[in-house]
Amino acid sequence: MREILSVGIVAPQSAHFSEPLTLKSGATLPAWDLVYETYGTLDAEKSNAILVCHALSGTHHVAGRHHESDTHAGWWDNMIGPGKPLDTNKYFVIGVNNLGGCHGSTGPSSTNPETGKPWGSNFPLVTVEDWVKTQAQLASKLGIHSLAAVVGGSLGGMQALQWTLTYPDRVRNALVIAAAPNLTAQNMAFNEVARQAIITDPEFHNGDYYEHGVVPRRGLRIARMLGHITYLSDDAMGAKFGRKLRSGEIKYSFDVEFEMESYLRYQGDKFAGEFDANTYLRMTRALDYYDPATAFDGNLSAALAQARANFLVISFTSDWRFSPARSREIVKALLDNERDVTYAELTAAHGHDAFLMEDPHYHAIVRAYLENAA
Repeated sequence: MREILSVGIVAPQSAHFSEPLTLKSGATLPAWDLVYETYGTLDAEKSNAILVCHALSGTHHVAGRHHESDTHAGWWDNMIGPGKPLDTNKYFVIGVNNLGGCHGSTGPSSTNPETGKPWGSNFPLVTVEDWVKTQAQLASKLGIHSLAAVVGGSLGGMQALQWTLTYPDRVRNALVIAAAPNLTAQNMAFNEVARQAIITDPEFHNGDYYEHGVVPRRGLRIARMLGHITYLSDDAMGAKFGRKLRSGEIKYSFDVEFEMESYLRYQGDKFAGEFDANTYLRMTRALDYYDPATAFDGNLSAALAQARANFLVISFTSDWRFSPARSREIVKALLDNERDVTYAELTAAHGHDAFLMEDPHYHAIVRAYLENAA
C-alpha cells in the first residue's frame, strides 16, 4: 500500500541576484529577487529536481502549510508529497513565485532602488521567456544544471514548454498540462476585458495606486469574476449552482439573488484582497505575448525542433479555454520532430480548473510517467 503524506510545514526562501537582468522587452532590472519553496531532498548528484511553474494567479507555495494552524495548503498540495504523483521521497520539488509577482519576488509593488518608491507603472512587462531565464538562474544558484522535469498547468504549462526550447540540454522531461502553444483571439479578448476593468477603475491611478494608499478593488473583482467563468465548464457550473436562489425566493432586485452570483462575488472579493492589480496586468500580457512559433513564420513544428526533452501532454475534455485541440497541436509538432511524447486526453467535468483537481485517473498518469522517467 502506497503511503500518502503531506510535506508538512514549509517555509519560503529568497534568492537575491545582484547582476542586472535584461528582459525580452529590452528593459533592465538592476537587481532582483525570487521567492521559492522546496520539498523533498536534493540527491548527491543534484539530478532529481523538478521545477513546478505556476499559472496566472499562482505562487511559490505549491504544497504543505506555513504553520500548524494554516488552513490553506499549497495550491497543488494534492499533487506533491510522499507517495503523491510528484513524489518527494524520490524528487526534490521547487516552486517559484515568478518575476513580476506579488508574493515576494521582485514585482510592481517592490521598491524601485532608484526612487525609493514602489515600481508601480514603471515595472517593465515580463514574458514567459523572461520567467524561464530567471528560473534557470535560480536552478544554477541551487547547483542544479539538469532538471529531471519541469511541470506546469495552463500558463505554467507554457513555461514548461519554453524550458525545452530555451534550455534543451537542461530539462529531461516536460509535463505540459491544460496548456496551449499560444492564445486564441477569444482568450486574448477575455484578458483584455479583465485588464480594462482594472485600468478603468478610478483607484488605478495609471498603475501608481500604491502612492495613493488605495487598491483598484472594483476592477480586480470584475477581472477575477470573469476569469472564474472561463475556468469552469458549463456542466460544472450547472452541477454546483444551477439556477438555485440564495434565499429560496426572487426578491426582484440587483442584489445577490442566485447562488452563482454569490460565488462569483466571493471569489472576486477574496482575490482583490490578496492579489496585486499591476501583477495581474503583467501576467495576462505575458499570456498574450507567448507564441514560440512567431519566429518561425507560425510553424510550430519548426519552433519545437530544438526541444530534446521527453514530454507528457495532458488535456481535459471540458476545458474550453485551453481545449484538447490546442494540446494536440503541441503533440503533433513534437511528433513531427520525432520527440518522445505521451498524450492523455482525460474526461473531466471541471473545465480548465481540472488540472488542479484530485482526480485518481489524472494523478495515476502523472505518477506512472514520472516513475518511468525515474
